Amino acid sequence: MSGVQTVEIARGEGDQRFDRWVKKRFPGLNHVQLQKLMRTGQFRLDGKRVKAGDRVSEGQSVRIPPLAVAPVRDRPVADERDRMFIRSLVIHEDEDVIVLDKPAGLAVQGGSKTVRHVDGMLGGLAKKGERPRLVHRLDRDTSGVLVLARNAAVARELMHAFQGHEVRKLYWAIVLGKPERNEGLIDLRLGKSGPPGRERMSSEAVDARRARTDFRVIARSGKVGSWVGLMPLTGRTHQLRAHMQAVGTPILGDFKYGAESPTTAPSGLMLHAREIQLPRIGRPPISITADPPGHFRKGLAWLGLSAETLPFSRIADWDGEA
Repeated sequence: MSGVQTVEIARGEGDQRFDRWVKKRFPGLNHVQLQKLMRTGQFRLDGKRVKAGDRVSEGQSVRIPPLAVAPVRDRPVADERDRMFIRSLVIHEDEDVIVLDKPAGLAVQGGSKTVRHVDGMLGGLAKKGERPRLVHRLDRDTSGVLVLARNAAVARELMHAFQGHEVRKLYWAIVLGKPERNEGLIDLRLGKSGPPGRERMSSEAVDARRARTDFRVIARSGKVGSWVGLMPLTGRTHQLRAHMQAVGTPILGDFKYGAESPTTAPSGLMLHAREIQLPRIGRPPISITADPPGHFRKGLAWLGLSAETLPFSRIADWDGEA
């Protein structure tokens, strides 16, 4: 049984119910125990009593009472196979950051039903005994660029940059149908709604918060589908997926948000984190891109398109700088 401890809500853990955050951290804690500890005020959020449905935010402090269960620990790098695998994902590294090209289907962090994940293999990228740190997340089925900080100091700088919207991210998506405009801004509030375990982001949620996505159509294929570039200006859960569904062009392969894919379409979520631009203190920003994976290329081929040479393929092109 551990003693009283204080834990900070980490990057990527915000915007969820308190009870779900606890269950992810302490999967051995049953519902009855959790409710009793909250009812008696033994859990505290920023020093105040907390209810199961209260939403947590990144950076908040949680008082954890003595528990007879162990917290989730990072899965150690079990063997050389995992070391080789995580190394094979590296597309950029320097003294400050490591950037991975995360494949679709690989979770970034673990949970009660997730054993193999990026966070559990980061020991394979350790340098001089220091394990890299996650500073943001991608959905399990989203592929593309994922940034790691080499050390705690860089992690703090990057987290501030993400929170201040100084980090720019460009996603590629294949959507069903065609947007009404070739470019524009989707400004639609989002929050979680629905029964536990089946929540979706919705503009009708009671706790909906402002969410903004800039989009541009890269290419169209008649009325069947379109290839679009998406630049999130805020960082809500499933923001891009919910926004594209809300404007009537859901992402191909996204069954959670209503994409009824044609039987001839290739499988997989057609959402790819194409590029990330990171600010650097006292230096020019750096941009790292990840080539689209095989299933995304198949999706483009299904539309009669190709990923080789088209406009708006990078952030600089998007800005008109290239």
